[in-house]
Amino acid sequence: MRTMLSLGIAACLGVLPMVAAAQSMDMHDMPASHDSHAPTLDNTQAAASKDDAQPASMEHAGHDIAGMHDMPGHDMSGTGQKALPPNDHVPPPPPQSVPHGMTPAQMNAVMQMDDNAPVGMFLLDRFERSRSTSGDYATSWEAEGWYGNAINRLWLKTEGEHDRSGTQDARVEALWGHAFASFWDWQLGVRHDFGRGPDRQWLAAGVEGLAPYWFETQATFYVGEEGRTALRLETSYDMRFTQRLILTPQVELNFYGKDDPQRGISSGLSNVEAGLRLRYEISRKFAPYVGVNWTRRFGSFNNEPGVPEAHARETTWVAGVRIWL
Repeated sequence: MRTMLSLGIAACLGVLPMVAAAQSMDMHDMPASHDSHAPTLDNTQAAASKDDAQPASMEHAGHDIAGMHDMPGHDMSGTGQKALPPNDHVPPPPPQSVPHGMTPAQMNAVMQMDDNAPVGMFLLDRFERSRSTSGDYATSWEAEGWYGNAINRLWLKTEGEHDRSGTQDARVEALWGHAFASFWDWQLGVRHDFGRGPDRQWLAAGVEGLAPYWFETQATFYVGEEGRTALRLETSYDMRFTQRLILTPQVELNFYGKDDPQRGISSGLSNVEAGLRLRYEISRKFAPYVGVNWTRRFGSFNNEPGVPEAHARETTWVAGVRIWL
């Protein structure tokens, strides 16, 4: 009898926790009671009770983790590598000392912001060896350089050809250039011709710049001794196949007001030169090239004494180098 009583008490003690858990679940799952005597909580009180039930340490846990992800240089992966912003930019540290006061001239010198500071450039556009279809060899050059600022510049230009008989059709120009529009300069100066025949001096006035569609253009008018006049037109264009491989067509026309047989010059359209040069820019400052050049001369003075012989039509193959300093 005593044994049965002990088993009954143990069974009751084991059932009591299960009954309590079931009652607790039923209370949470039961819909709100409509009993007027049951105590009720409004929405504000229920929300407050829910917030109070959360531990204080978990209240802002999500916000803190999100902020840690946004911090530059913070390691969140546990690999020892610092995470960077999307653009991989980390701001530099603030200056350790406040810069002292500077005058505008000192500020321009430190920041290199003086637009009127003088600068210079030199371009050896053509330095080439040529062979004509008639078997003649020659060395040709064309170079220019300037010194000044964005508005006013001093230009030096030279062009010529040297073959086995000496220097042919060479010229040197010294010009002052003034920018009057975007990409365009007025130019005033002098020109000196030398080589075959007597030397000639000219006063020069012209324009140089970029025409629409990026055609490099020069137009210069000359006035010389004994009433001589001349007009020189030149244009070229860079056709880029790649960033380094460039084909440049070039055309030059020369007009003269009167004949000059000693230099092989006829009045009107005296000569036309057209060329194609394909260069490869090993760097922006150094580019070897190959090409072909056609020349058409008008008028014939080959039968006159003391006049050097010149071909009316001539085709030459060229190979050279272009250097920019």
